[in-house]
Amino acid sequence: MEAMTDRMRRVNESVRQVLAEALPELKDPRLGLITVTGVDTAPDLRHATVYVSVLGSGRKQRTSLLGLEAAHGVLQSRLARELRLKRTPQLTFEYDPTVERGVRMTRLIDELAPDDDDADD
Repeated sequence: MEAMTDRMRRVNESVRQVLAEALPELKDPRLGLITVTGVDTAPDLRHATVYVSVLGSGRKQRTSLLGLEAAHGVLQSRLARELRLKRTPQLTFEYDPTVERGVRMTRLIDELAPDDDDADD
């Protein structure tokens, strides 16, 4: 069972990497600045939920998700080409607010301590 978990972690990371490389090449004007934050692939490889963060307004987030849904066929064939999986998962995209929350927190911290040059992040 532990080996399966490691395998799924590798599959998830591989899918995330291929999608992260493919997204900037999509020519859909609806797509904003999108970051693939994670992937959760079903153990049978039939389905994968792709978590994305979109920089911008709520409207930009919604239109970017629509653009991703429209491009899922292109992205799935890219996965099939680049990853030698016995099955290419059906992709579903979900908004992940954690990156945006982190950016907002960083901004707030920067406003509180603008002269702090010792911060590593």
